[in-house]
Amino acid sequence: MHVLPPPMEQWLAHLQANRRYSAHTVDGYRHDLQHLVECQPGIAIECVTEGHIRQSVARLHGQGLGPRSLARALAAWRGFYQWWSPQAGLTHNPVAGIRAPKAPRNLPKALSVEQAQVLLDHPGLPEPKTPIECRDQAMFEVLYSSGLRLAELVSLDWRYTRAAGYETQSWIQLDEHEVTVKGKGNKTRSVPLGGKAVQAIERWLEVRNQLAPEGAAPADAAALFIGARGKRISPRVVQLQLDLLATRAGLPVHVHPHILRHSFASHVLQSAQDLRAVQDMLGHANISTTQIYTRLDFQHLAKAYDQAHPRANRKR
Repeated sequence: MHVLPPPMEQWLAHLQANRRYSAHTVDGYRHDLQHLVECQPGIAIECVTEGHIRQSVARLHGQGLGPRSLARALAAWRGFYQWWSPQAGLTHNPVAGIRAPKAPRNLPKALSVEQAQVLLDHPGLPEPKTPIECRDQAMFEVLYSSGLRLAELVSLDWRYTRAAGYETQSWIQLDEHEVTVKGKGNKTRSVPLGGKAVQAIERWLEVRNQLAPEGAAPADAAALFIGARGKRISPRVVQLQLDLLATRAGLPVHVHPHILRHSFASHVLQSAQDLRAVQDMLGHANISTTQIYTRLDFQHLAKAYDQAHPRANRKR
């Protein structure tokens, strides 16, 4: 293993001491810098050019590094030269214009309509009765009904509140069958709330006080969903409870909150074929992010075609 040049060691020490980077992150950067040194043996770091960088990327790609690993390595090299070039009197960062190959975008995993119904209707299991069960049913109905992110779900208040130094960011309006959330980029959007979700929330609000302590902090008192101790529910509890319900319902897949968001988008697109509407409801800034669901929808249509069309050349 090649020893890193002193300037690289100094940069790593700077990241840990002055930038407060974790030891794990610094070790990752060290590993990435090692790649560069090994790809260009005998080349002084002040003599590295864009050509050397491109050659190193090609070599690492040939050794099996994927797009994400290459992007991380380039980020480390770029950061080092950005820090060191002024000190060394270099006029150009050799990594500045280099980009990693694009990583293929994996299709999001979504439940089928039937699986979503099994999860939320849970046939064969008792109806939700306890406060925890009613809360969980309401949370999962909202996730699937409105396609919220997990962070948006836990941020919901049961009504708009502005008091004691606290102001609501996201809230529900049951009469309007609507949920208003502040999502990524502090952008606020309103999304329809389905009838099943409204009914589940109403049942939960009837028993919510059984978990809500007196004198709770304003943020907890306003929270739509609270935990067993009366505080605003944590994302981890939502994840655990959803996974538990999926197991009890007998679903053969691991179910996490984002799968319900994907399922919402896929199922709405299958029915409405309105990409812009799905983009608005999901809160995507760019429609290209939403377009991945058209590929998921095409898979659904292709499967139906293969099963139904007499000349689909389906496998027998």
